[in-house]
Amino acid sequence: MGRHGTIVNRKNKQDAKKAQMFTKYARLITVAAREGGSDPEYNIALKNAIDKAKAINMPNENIDRAIKKGAGIEEGESYERIVYEGYGTGGIAVIVETLTDNRNRTSSNIRYYFDKNGGNLGTPGCVEYLFERKGQILIEKNSDIQEEDLMEAALEAGAEDFQADEEVYEIISSPEDFYTVKTELEKKGYVFFEADVAMIPQTMVRLENEEQIKSMNKLLDMLEEDDDVQKVYSNWEQSYE
Repeated sequence: MGRHGTIVNRKNKQDAKKAQMFTKYARLITVAAREGGSDPEYNIALKNAIDKAKAINMPNENIDRAIKKGAGIEEGESYERIVYEGYGTGGIAVIVETLTDNRNRTSSNIRYYFDKNGGNLGTPGCVEYLFERKGQILIEKNSDIQEEDLMEAALEAGAEDFQADEEVYEIISSPEDFYTVKTELEKKGYVFFEADVAMIPQTMVRLENEEQIKSMNKLLDMLEEDDDVQKVYSNWEQSYE
């Protein structure tokens, strides 16, 4: 499965961390509302954040509260976006996107996670060139989906690329066309496993050493478990055999 891991593995992780995901998505909604306004019809970033929250069954009152905080109707913390870049064990490139109300705390934690697991935190831009920001939609394979029909619908909606592997269809678009592609596929009844603008690695790196694999898994787990971390990207080609 390489870049995506297995669907079962990812679903299990998401289910285990659902309460934590509520916290992360509440922050994302708050910042989107603060930066682009509280009406999702006119704020695509907010609409996408709400869609992601609803996909994990986040209660509507939590969503409404987060929007009000962003709009200044309710008091709340002030978050800033910080992106960290570094290398995991074996030279795996890692990008960490955060929303934090305490820059010093977050920077200290991120550095600790890298150092503890055989990696090192780098300077801005040190690995970004290995990735490309793209719209990415993942749809789980099932017998109800005809691959040719999905590919045709995606390309007609403005997608740049369509790929399929053992468990998932991957649809790639420009960041600007992402929401249009997503909306058109939703209208046709397709259900997404994931849909977001993401940093897509351009080349993948495999690890053969068991200790390096354990260290890399631990690094990613520690990063993803931090409430300040929104997304973690790497060019590690994982396998789940």
